Amino acid sequence: MTAVPVVVRDIDAEGPVPAIGGYDPDGARTERALLLVRAWTEPLGYLTLPVPEAGLPAEAVRAAVLDRFGEEIGRRSPGDLARRRAEVLADAPEVTVVVCTRDRPGPLARTLESLLALEYPRDRLRILVVDNASRDDATREAVREAASRGPVEYLPEPAPGLSRARNAALAANPGQSLAWIDDDEVADRYWLAELARALVENPGADVVCGAIVPAELRTAAQVWFEEFGGLVKGRGFNPAVFHGPTMTGQSPLFPLPPFGAGANMLTRPGVLERIGGFDPALGAGTATGGGEDTVAFGQILRRGGTIVYHPGALVRHFHRSDVDGLRRQLVGYGTGLTAGYVSWIRRDPSVLAGLVRLAPRALREVLGGSGLRTATLGPDFPAELLRANRRGMLAGPVAYLRSRREVSRS
Repeated sequence: MTAVPVVVRDIDAEGPVPAIGGYDPDGARTERALLLVRAWTEPLGYLTLPVPEAGLPAEAVRAAVLDRFGEEIGRRSPGDLARRRAEVLADAPEVTVVVCTRDRPGPLARTLESLLALEYPRDRLRILVVDNASRDDATREAVREAASRGPVEYLPEPAPGLSRARNAALAANPGQSLAWIDDDEVADRYWLAELARALVENPGADVVCGAIVPAELRTAAQVWFEEFGGLVKGRGFNPAVFHGPTMTGQSPLFPLPPFGAGANMLTRPGVLERIGGFDPALGAGTATGGGEDTVAFGQILRRGGTIVYHPGALVRHFHRSDVDGLRRQLVGYGTGLTAGYVSWIRRDPSVLAGLVRLAPRALREVLGGSGLRTATLGPDFPAELLRANRRGMLAGPVAYLRSRREVSRS
């Protein structure tokens, strides 16, 4: 009998609290429950509960939630968030949602389904799928099916690389606000409304980033990814504003940036164009494997920009379910990190001095296991995966130079 390491559930103060069974519908044993606790759709935080074989009755789940979050729930007014959200939607900004994809028609269809269900005025919403060098017509067909039910458009980008796909979206939408979501995610019903609300309530923001939470944790690889870093670690569910000239205690260079990720963000018109867009030598589909969003955030902040982290804008991410896929992902994270540093230095040599100052801390955290990512690893986390991540870091500078040559040739 297969065990399900963690069952993921949303628990909201406005709705009924479900019981959590000790076995899933397929008969697999559930060991723990990861509850995303919300107050009238606003996320408050995680609560992890062990699940006995007999399961957790609804009363036990409710008692645990109130014990941990009762005071915080009590401080919120049931209608306040709905009122503020309605005010924004009454005059909603026009937004184009961008999904960059390559040879993933099934997950893409799932993402598009969630976008078509968004609580957002249809006449203010456009969904653009950038098909990044897919090998067949399956992606185009998935877009055509979704377009029959809503404002979904198709844009081919024949040159592979996520940055090229992102830059194609920028070129096709000059002067527009763009919301970005990946094809291995689904959007919460209020995702875009919350991004827009944060944009309206923070008129000085150049970028708004939301929270990325796991859609499922059904395999050991998915649990290990969440332990290693997930996509909300270091950020939690507390809103924050990062303004480049006044940032203290957190460098845009290191450690893990707490202001969000490119898989869940909204950018104001012209912000990305002012930094030259995304570096085409970075990102998935290149030798570097990633780093394009982190470099863009850093450049925005170093030029005096402002990034708002607004966890009310939720998307759910489907982590890699197999260990081989996770290993490749962690190698890519390491490669993209150090490749990104080379990209920064190439664009702005003054970055080098800051990197030199941060190097001792970075080495202690990476090699000594005291960093944010490694602090929450469980005892069964494979050491080999950490070594794979470090191998990627060592390979990053050479990978970037190789990727630059490929970009130049193309």
